[in-house]
Amino acid sequence: MTKLIRDPRALALLFGLGAVFVAAMLVPLPQPRQIQDWAATVGPVFPALFFLVYALLAVLPVPRTVLTVSCGVLFGSLLGSAVALTATTVAAALALLLVRALDRDKVASRLTHPAIRSIDERLARRGWLAVGSLRMIAPAPFSIVNYCCGLSSIRFWPYLIATVLGSLPGTVATVVLADALTGGTHPAMFAVTAVCLALGVIGLIVDMRWRTEEPAPEPVAVQQ
Repeated sequence: MTKLIRDPRALALLFGLGAVFVAAMLVPLPQPRQIQDWAATVGPVFPALFFLVYALLAVLPVPRTVLTVSCGVLFGSLLGSAVALTATTVAAALALLLVRALDRDKVASRLTHPAIRSIDERLARRGWLAVGSLRMIAPAPFSIVNYCCGLSSIRFWPYLIATVLGSLPGTVATVVLADALTGGTHPAMFAVTAVCLALGVIGLIVDMRWRTEEPAPEPVAVQQ
């Protein structure tokens, strides 16, 4: 501890962090309503640019919630929900196609564990239910789900439709809650998150218990 205090670089770092903290406390930050008014003055090009940034960043393993909250603060409930949900859909499609373009078959061929094969078969047959359920569960990382689906045999359109339907409630609720910070709506949407979580868990349980009928084995011809 004494060596750390005597180190001039450590002291400079601590002093810099303290100065930033004091400045953040003293400098007046813009209110959410002011940010929303500023976004409205930029013009129609700003939502389009933010949509592009959202769609590209959401492909990466970054928290999507930050982008969704920004939609509510910047654009309000209606436009913010449209931008967030559309960008989410585009990001999910891009992530799936990107994983499959990067030699997905070579990676999938190494996943020979029976449990992994079983999950892959389930996603191929009934992946829409698992994907839609995971989209409703907030702690499930958006990008990780995309990557796993890209490695699986799930079909593109069921995956995309399930993403839209599963992401719709939570995305809209997050945008509305963020817009509530500006005074645009009443913050009474916390229950939506709990409902989405419950529906997602129920969907996963149903998917786990929903047994797919195995094809009947072909009869073996008896030699005379």
